[in-house]
Amino acid sequence: MKILIVEDDPTLREELSTLLRSAGCEPLPVTDFTRTLDCMRQADADLILLDITLPGMDGEALLREYRRSADTPVIMLTSRTSEVDEVLSMSAGADDYVSKPYRPAVLLLRISAVLKRASGTGEVLRYRDAELSPTRGSLIRAGQEVVLTKNEMIVFRTLLARRGEIVSRDELMTALWDNDEYVNDNALTVNVSRLRSKLADFGWPDAVETRKKQGYVLL
Repeated sequence: MKILIVEDDPTLREELSTLLRSAGCEPLPVTDFTRTLDCMRQADADLILLDITLPGMDGEALLREYRRSADTPVIMLTSRTSEVDEVLSMSAGADDYVSKPYRPAVLLLRISAVLKRASGTGEVLRYRDAELSPTRGSLIRAGQEVVLTKNEMIVFRTLLARRGEIVSRDELMTALWDNDEYVNDNALTVNVSRLRSKLADFGWPDAVETRKKQGYVLL
């Protein structure tokens, strides 16, 4: 498994290389940041770890250019923590978004999860009159698009898989566990609230119904 590391901090780059080698992967560290995009295109990697803050073109701009010709899974690495940055990364084509400092074991789990999802690259699901693209992290309908964060997408896909049925909070927490080490009951409430708000802005204010003491239903 080849993983390209696009990280300009030499210490972090070496730590990532050591971690990946210990997990049986082949790290491919980028050291020439005058031709980062070329390195990404020529690496023939199975996955890319891409820092957002880089010399020259930043990670989000690099990813947008890269996505014009390639669909290799990409995980953004960043010290930024706002939801805006996460949404921008996902809308640029990222498959996941990991904030620094990250826990090695959790990062490896996220890499494994992205690679597993990538086996279904190109998968497009439907909800009402819109297409749901997990790889793009968005819902698309008649030229409109709403971008979901990775956790909002996990909640939505879990509800969609059992549309019309009650999905308990515990089941949603389990679905989120491998993707967010800090997930808790309050975080779930926040993610459901944000998902409901985005669906309402998309024209579906009734999409997610709360069943008190039971869970949620996607209508």
